[in-house]
Amino acid sequence: MIVKMINKDEKFYQYMGKFFGSRLVEKQTNDRIYDDNDKEWYINLEEERVVAFVSVSQHKIKNIYATKEKYLEEVLNEVKDDSNLTYSVVTKNYEEVYERCGFKIHKDDIYRNFVTIYMEKDNETELVKK
Repeated sequence: MIVKMINKDEKFYQYMGKFFGSRLVEKQTNDRIYDDNDKEWYINLEEERVVAFVSVSQHKIKNIYATKEKYLEEVLNEVKDDSNLTYSVVTKNYEEVYERCGFKIHKDDIYRNFVTIYMEKDNETELVKK
């Protein structure tokens, strides 16, 4: 089940609290996860346990985490259907998942641990709402 939350929602920290400042998550994703006020969180829950999440801020994907790729695919497909996204710099760890979900990867990135993802529509290179 995917729920959409912000950091002011009642159960937000019950679900997400352990991910903020977690060295294990940082090592796994090469990214630090913060609970910024302007982020919307798409959280995939299995029996009240977080199995994947994606945060979005100002029409850009910011944070990504998953225990299994299939859980991340579910979240990314919901995010791209629900958000008017633009180019997003995200952790490189899930490149294959991004491509399976229809995202393109900018191949000329200079980032070591990150990639820029986007979607193409009608010969335009942009992330779009489907």
